Amino acid sequence: MVIVMKKQATERQLSRVLARVEEVGMQPHLSRGKVRTIIGVVGDNNDQSPDTFESLEGVERVVPLLGPFKLASRDFKKENTCFSIDGAKIGEKKIIMIAGPCAVESKDQILQAALAVKKAGAVALRGGAFKPRTSPYSFQGLGEDGLKLLAEARDVAGLAVVTEVVAPEQVPLVSQYADVLQIGARNMQNFALLHAVGESHKPVVLKRGLMSTIDEFLHAAEYILSHQNPRVILCERGIRTFETHTRNTVDINAIPVLKSLSHLPVIVDPSHGTGKREYVAAVSRAAIAAGADGLMIEVHPDPEKALSDGAQSLRPEEFQQLMDDLRPVAEAVGRYM
Repeated sequence: MVIVMKKQATERQLSRVLARVEEVGMQPHLSRGKVRTIIGVVGDNNDQSPDTFESLEGVERVVPLLGPFKLASRDFKKENTCFSIDGAKIGEKKIIMIAGPCAVESKDQILQAALAVKKAGAVALRGGAFKPRTSPYSFQGLGEDGLKLLAEARDVAGLAVVTEVVAPEQVPLVSQYADVLQIGARNMQNFALLHAVGESHKPVVLKRGLMSTIDEFLHAAEYILSHQNPRVILCERGIRTFETHTRNTVDINAIPVLKSLSHLPVIVDPSHGTGKREYVAAVSRAAIAAGADGLMIEVHPDPEKALSDGAQSLRPEEFQQLMDDLRPVAEAVGRYM
């Protein structure tokens, strides 16, 4: 259920309501909006009547939540969630660009990529230090050495770092270096990992699983939100279908659906979604037109020599051209780059 506080409710009244929620064995999740302060109430004690809270001072009304996910729902929070990634706000009118190579391979490679995407207008650098690969014989990443190179690139280029964490025990280490933690598609339902990144209170990019429904996607986000970590970005990166001409099938439908069901920001990864650089620009335009709050693009200074996903990585000059091409699309839907 959601407890809606009166406009004139005092901090003392708010504190009393929060304490009462905890007294009955449930968890309060506070959201301060521009007009109203609301409290999401979740937990196993589903027998609690709205009357338990409606009589408390400062409470305007109590609204039951009937949906399968609570904290990620528009019923819990009507306005869009917006938060800063190293100074750049996601969820507002500006389209956020996260770009960089699939994997950190060397100092020269990551520095070249960082400076190139920064020059083109990206606000965050992506790059994998730990790489969960389909084959155990594929490049698995540089580990902590890769994290150190990402941190160095951040200092040189002035970009936030977005990198994947693949196991719960890695979260403290990766959190030392990264500004944003990424949960990859294969780990979307790794519940121990979802709990761990939630407890870190770092911003999280949560990628949709290869064969996950939208409800399953939002339930995964709920695990992170349940730890009082509201800074979650939903990333549509393509789902597995019977089509073989692309690596995956980007679900453009998911963008407006997610925006209607949830207040969380939504971005799209057309690089993994298509698997081919020649399709990245077209799908990027479609994603922005459909309402995405940002894009995650793979950019490599020399894709032909990339240790992973070279075929879907843009060259720096191609990323610059993409940025130029996206600006009129963003403007057409009331956004900007």
